[in-house]
Amino acid sequence: MEERARSCLLRSRTVLEQDIKASYLMDHMVSDTVLTTDEENSVSSRATRREQAAALVDLVLQKDNRAYVSLYNALIREGYGDLACLLQQDLPLISPEVQKSYSDGGTPYVKMVLIEGGVPQRPVVFVSRTVLINKVRQKLYKLKDNPGWVTVFGMAGSGKSVLAAEAVRDEALIKECFPGGVHWLSVGQVDMPGLLGKMQSLCFRLEQKNNSSARRPRSIEEAKEQLRFLMLNKYPRTLLILDDIWDGAMLKMFDVQCRVLLTTRNRSLVDSVSGHREEVEVESSLDQNKALEVLSLYVNKTVRELPEQAGSIVKECKCSPLVVSLIGALLRDFPDRWDYYLRQLRQKQFRRIRKSTSYDYDALDEAMDASITVLQNDSQTLYKDLTVLKKDVKVPPKVLSILWDLEPEEVEDMLQEFVNKSLLFRDCSQKPYLYYLHDLQLDFLVEQNRDRFRELHSKVVRQYNQFYKMGPPLSGNEESLYWFRYLTYHMAQAELSKELCELMFSLNWVSTKAQIMGPAPLINDYLEYSAILDKENSTVREQFQEFLSVNGYHLEQKPFPDVVQLGLAQPNSSEVYRQAHLRAQERASGGGVFYLDWVNKSSLESLSHLVVKPLQGSILYACFSRNGQKIASCGSGSILNVFKTTTGEKLLDIQAHEDEVLCCAFSPDDRLIATCSSDKKVRLWNAESGMLNRTFDEEHEEQVNHCQFTNARRRILLATCSNDGMFNTKLWNPNRQSSQNTMFGHMGPVNHCCFSPDDKFLATSSNDGTLKLWDVFSANEWKSIDIKEFLGDQDEELETIVKCSSWSADSKHLLCAAKNAVFMFSVETGELLSEIRTSRLSTVQFCDYCPSSKLVAVALSHYAVELWDMETKKKITDFRGHLSWVHCVRFSPDGALLLSCSSDETVRLWETCQVHISSAVSLKRDSEVLFDGAAVTILAADNMNRLQVRGGTTGDMVLQSEAQESRIRCVALCPAPLAVALGREDGVLQTGRIPAARQVLRSFSFRTLQLLALGVRNMLVALGLDTGSVKVLAVPSGDVLCTLTGHLRMVLHCQFNADGQLLISSSEDATIRVWKWRTGECRVLQGHTEQVRRFLFLTSSPSSPGLLSWSYDGTVKVWDMATGDRVQDISCHQASILSCDASANGRVFATASTDKTAKVWSLQSWSCLHRLTGHQGCIRSCCFSRDSALLATGDDNGEVRLWCVPDGSLLRICSSGSKDSMDSLHGGWVTDLHFSPDDRVLVSTGGYVKWWDVEKGEALQTFYTKGANLKRIHVSPDFRTFITIDNLGILYILRRVE
Repeated sequence: MEERARSCLLRSRTVLEQDIKASYLMDHMVSDTVLTTDEENSVSSRATRREQAAALVDLVLQKDNRAYVSLYNALIREGYGDLACLLQQDLPLISPEVQKSYSDGGTPYVKMVLIEGGVPQRPVVFVSRTVLINKVRQKLYKLKDNPGWVTVFGMAGSGKSVLAAEAVRDEALIKECFPGGVHWLSVGQVDMPGLLGKMQSLCFRLEQKNNSSARRPRSIEEAKEQLRFLMLNKYPRTLLILDDIWDGAMLKMFDVQCRVLLTTRNRSLVDSVSGHREEVEVESSLDQNKALEVLSLYVNKTVRELPEQAGSIVKECKCSPLVVSLIGALLRDFPDRWDYYLRQLRQKQFRRIRKSTSYDYDALDEAMDASITVLQNDSQTLYKDLTVLKKDVKVPPKVLSILWDLEPEEVEDMLQEFVNKSLLFRDCSQKPYLYYLHDLQLDFLVEQNRDRFRELHSKVVRQYNQFYKMGPPLSGNEESLYWFRYLTYHMAQAELSKELCELMFSLNWVSTKAQIMGPAPLINDYLEYSAILDKENSTVREQFQEFLSVNGYHLEQKPFPDVVQLGLAQPNSSEVYRQAHLRAQERASGGGVFYLDWVNKSSLESLSHLVVKPLQGSILYACFSRNGQKIASCGSGSILNVFKTTTGEKLLDIQAHEDEVLCCAFSPDDRLIATCSSDKKVRLWNAESGMLNRTFDEEHEEQVNHCQFTNARRRILLATCSNDGMFNTKLWNPNRQSSQNTMFGHMGPVNHCCFSPDDKFLATSSNDGTLKLWDVFSANEWKSIDIKEFLGDQDEELETIVKCSSWSADSKHLLCAAKNAVFMFSVETGELLSEIRTSRLSTVQFCDYCPSSKLVAVALSHYAVELWDMETKKKITDFRGHLSWVHCVRFSPDGALLLSCSSDETVRLWETCQVHISSAVSLKRDSEVLFDGAAVTILAADNMNRLQVRGGTTGDMVLQSEAQESRIRCVALCPAPLAVALGREDGVLQTGRIPAARQVLRSFSFRTLQLLALGVRNMLVALGLDTGSVKVLAVPSGDVLCTLTGHLRMVLHCQFNADGQLLISSSEDATIRVWKWRTGECRVLQGHTEQVRRFLFLTSSPSSPGLLSWSYDGTVKVWDMATGDRVQDISCHQASILSCDASANGRVFATASTDKTAKVWSLQSWSCLHRLTGHQGCIRSCCFSRDSALLATGDDNGEVRLWCVPDGSLLRICSSGSKDSMDSLHGGWVTDLHFSPDDRVLVSTGGYVKWWDVEKGEALQTFYTKGANLKRIHVSPDFRTFITIDNLGILYILRRVE
């Protein structure tokens, strides 16, 4: 034992004998093999504890350095930290041979655990830094029972990674604290897409170890949740080592309640995460003795045998572990060059690298230069090629084989030489091995080869193009991932602007990279290289970036969508569309590939600026930061998310509360974010680090609905409002734990509060129907406005809930929202100045006043966002795109952007300066279409209660009626061009003559329409209205030919017979009426007990035309239209019938019901032939094939099934295999089905449109509409044109690409 260690033990002997329990310590020392069993028994035989302690100390004094170190480790493990500190300063060095036998990876168990976890192997030359290693282990033992963080921090080259790896080479530590294993992940300076790749690799490794298989996470959030699941459920006591962490946002991605050891240069990074934290500082350099020991081990000599130059070399290297190792590796190969290397270090001048003030690069420059010059000339050239690598990027040998144009075996030999000389590092955690440079080595190479930088990167691009002449790699292995991640980087660094543009303006590249890596890296590329791309063509760059920003979330779906089909939905002027159309034509010409061109999309203006999906679940609130650079969002997932306004890049992801987060707000200086929740708590967060600053959890007794900061920085206050009884509004000083003031006066829950821009008043909106203004200084009520007075007699039986309020920029006017109205009041007088009334079928969820204009944004319950001008009280536009309730709208501080958030899990940004009046008009989903060759005629009602007739090849507007006060529910066209029938709400039926073309129709409105035939210039239309009346009128003149009354409730469906002499209508009053519309005669078909939504004609007996009707009463009835007699009355289902179809051969018909079954019935015997079971949801649609041999059914879970009609057997299930974000295989209910003429293709509608291969049951193509909830699709006879309308009122004319 070294003398200083012995002396320390003797000095500490008395204290040790008083405190230690020898039996506890000896267990560890026997495991370390420094004590024998006999020696343990000898010590244990002593009578008292103190005598045992004394005997143990005597025994250790008789042994070597290993016994001293073993005693020190045992003290740490048994909780004698204070006693271990007495021994720490004099810990002895252990000889390399003894150290290797003592702890060279420990037992086979330890080696197995570390190899499986990817922990780097010990360096060839290793000097134990026992004090630091034991410090780290001591901290790791504190993670035994609970998750937490141990941070090892210090400057680059200080040996943090080696220290972290060495700390876990301990069997006792692993078994006691981390029995689930140890897993190593090198992070480095990566962007979010790069981090996603690393997290994907980690999750894959964990899944492989667990013998399970999961879908590869496509986003950072999904990877984090998968890692959280694995750590909590599969590896609850596992240590995750994160090597070289640079960014707090990156670190937060691993905040998943697990045990983490991390190495970093920035000790403050852990401030961004939650949980128990410990830290160990690593000195920036070795002490001189340790540095000399490193050199001695390289040259295989003792320290005393080293030449005198050794001390000078260590001094010139500044004792950096990395630099000393580099020089030592050189001296191992050339042991007689001590003077030479010392001279090189002293004389050669290198320009100082100034990356950071936290470390000095001088010694590294000198050592690196000396290291490289000893290589052969060819090897030096190859090594300098590594200048092109990005920091912390590990490269597979195959990439270097392409770069160097060498055989793989030659590359492996060369890499081995670099590794042996400490010029390169190897990651052996996976095969093939990956190679990387330390960042200091890379900085040195970049500085030394700065004049050849472009040339070296050009070589990379040139070699890639030569090797991959036939197209990029598609395997998804490490090699292909490298090229997809960094090819654009190499092009940019080489200043190959033309080549970069050709690559990034290629839809093939977009499709391939998105399929392998997801959309995030693509979006990042267009942002990162925008300056270069814009010099070539800024318009094209914007088109590709917009394509990905708005539609990129489709690329995260499984199965991966067809990017060419997505591109076909872009504007015709877009380069994305041009390439997509060209690819579609090429692939369609080969046969078997199905593409649809949206031919009328030019009429649709795309207003959406960015679509972000930050959270899982409904997003209840979102707001801009005060500088407009960030957006915070919160919702049902109890998460607070902060992302960049420009790119959607996530900055913070905080588990903010125990329940849904209802509101969030930035402080005036953007340093704090306040959140409030259903858990009755209000919390303040650091907006940069995400650390919790304060929790207010004692005063509110019910959920806190809203929170808002004052606007000025001089005196910051926070207002909160809740569902509490009387004391439901409070003011808080963020620096104090208790509220500053409580405002009482509302008699119901307070939904919203906001300060006036000058901070003089606070406005509150309540369920008690009032809007109140409070003096902020005194907290007294200043004014109260009863909103009920301004709503009139509207829904008096319902309570008036004031949703929210918003101030004008000058603090003179105040908006508030209640029911379907927005009111503007004078703050001074309380007088109503203006009001907006929206659709009576929707309620206003939120409103916001633009800070730079008179515009007001309104969020509505029917998925819409509307923009109004308060001066003119006119709606400027509808912002369309959300697929569920919109909960909040907020303008940016400059008013240029508007955000909206919704239950569809998205936040959308809109540019307010690019609004279009035309976008305010939308169509109703019920429509009818006539196909005439390539031309189509489309009839549908719009949201302004007008009839629109569109025609031509692209659906151009032909006719548009004036608005009608009576809502039209259905429309039918007469096959003979004589007259039009209109059904109205008032029960009146009108008829008129048909003049000539293109006149504006007189006012009417409708819900559904059926078009049977169209004359060359004229046609008849029958309209059924809410009140039960039916109108027949001429189109395009609009002359009323007759008005038919009789139905007691709204008309749901109407249709002319083949010769146009009869008009049949069905109603909510459970009756069907057969009209001789020219004379007004009517025959009533009664028998159904519930509403009759539709009917169809039976053509089996032309002489006696039949009518088949179905109803919510579960019955099907067959009528003789000539006599009005009921021919058959069949009780088909115990639940409602939703759909019915008759076969083309006239032999059978099918019914589909809410009881989740479908049935096939004989049209001759009227008996049930087959009962079809298996659907797990209501069957909403059914359709026979053209040859009557197949029946297709679709249910509310998005599933489509194909059945054999003759025997009723299930042939196949058409399924995409995985559910989408709307929790359905089809994005919603399957509402309509159609077979192609040859019965080889089936088209279905749901949340979007899908085409299926009938033989295989596989999807041929998917067209994603802007909205969802499609009701019908109209198919041309040649199966080449498809027309539908989504819930946003957007018309789609889809034509097959040929």
